[in-house]
Amino acid sequence: MEKIIINVGRQVGSSGSEIAQLLAKEFNARLLDKELLDLAAEESGFSAKLFKKNDEHRGFLNHLFHFRGAVTSGNFYEDKISPEALFKFQSDAIRKAASEGSCVFIGRSADYVLRDMDNVVNVFINADMEDRIACVSRVKMCDSDTARKLIERKEEERAAYYNYYTGKRWGDSKSYDLCVNSSLLGIEGTARLISGFVREVISRRGKQDNNI
Repeated sequence: MEKIIINVGRQVGSSGSEIAQLLAKEFNARLLDKELLDLAAEESGFSAKLFKKNDEHRGFLNHLFHFRGAVTSGNFYEDKISPEALFKFQSDAIRKAASEGSCVFIGRSADYVLRDMDNVVNVFINADMEDRIACVSRVKMCDSDTARKLIERKEEERAAYYNYYTGKRWGDSKSYDLCVNSSLLGIEGTARLISGFVREVISRRGKQDNNI
């Protein structure tokens, strides 16, 4: 199969990362999640710690305070760099990785960054709240109330980041090619459904291109 790019948006606790891992294996694609932060650091010359501190956080509020109290490396220029500049560096790293071969990107507005690239399929994974709470409780070893608060806080940050940089709405079906509830089919079943969808979409696009 020719090069493909799958962008996976996900609710917290929906097993989106695990499903993305299976998709990367299925399509022999490079899986990029937090590894993108290291790539962005390499491309920009700034520290990876700087990117990790601002990972999937909306830049506007941090920008107002010029990262006050958030010194990461003792480097004056890093302390003053805007979150918008960090987003650009990360976007450049996403585009570079996508140009090199098949990739599965997890979050980080990759669907928007790669909106003009061919053979891209954008997927959003959600799940029932009780399943998400159970997942987060298990991973973080916390009670249900703490898990719910963690989900709400993290998703507020994730949505603010996505909406701010893309001008779209995080989780809105109009932003994706496929939205799927992983509670219905489980991790492996959801991965199979998405992989089948991706193959069909890429096949149909190829036929349309041949008919032009």
